[in-house]
Amino acid sequence: MPSALDTSKGAAELAESLLPPLGNRWLHTQAVAARAREASAAVSEADQDLLVAAAWLHDIGYAPELRDTGFHPLDGARYLESLGAPARLVRLVAHHSGAVYEAEQRGLSAELALYEREDSPVLDALILADMTTGPAGQSFDFDTRIDEILVRYEPGSEVHNAISKARPYLHGAVERTLDRMARQPM
Repeated sequence: MPSALDTSKGAAELAESLLPPLGNRWLHTQAVAARAREASAAVSEADQDLLVAAAWLHDIGYAPELRDTGFHPLDGARYLESLGAPARLVRLVAHHSGAVYEAEQRGLSAELALYEREDSPVLDALILADMTTGPAGQSFDFDTRIDEILVRYEPGSEVHNAISKARPYLHGAVERTLDRMARQPM
């Protein structure tokens, strides 16, 4: 049975129903979705709308009314699953931007593992969109974005530790996506 979340338009509407009160988080989400549209050349035509939908929803777990574990990728994935969202969309939200590294820091690896991670151009492109967009929607290169996160989160915190460990993985995803985009005909 198709749901409104089968499209990026439906995903954008859901995000807009929950994230605007979060200020910069909403600005970030809108810019990540725009960046995902730009990066969609790196994925198959069949996956382009899925990529943009995942970008719209990647931070939905920050909405206070969805907070359960306090780990936004997992809370967002659980919420989307409860709505009957497509399984791939749920898994992309669950695993965006190296979530496995932070799940380990938070003791939530088993819970996140319920959602199989796909290593694919779509996940790589979602990582690029998130890891080149600042907290208020600024356009950053990868290293600037990672450094911004490491400054914003205190050394020793779950996020700081996770991003530090995830940096090579995230860098690889960004580089693979940029390479795929560069190989596309103009």
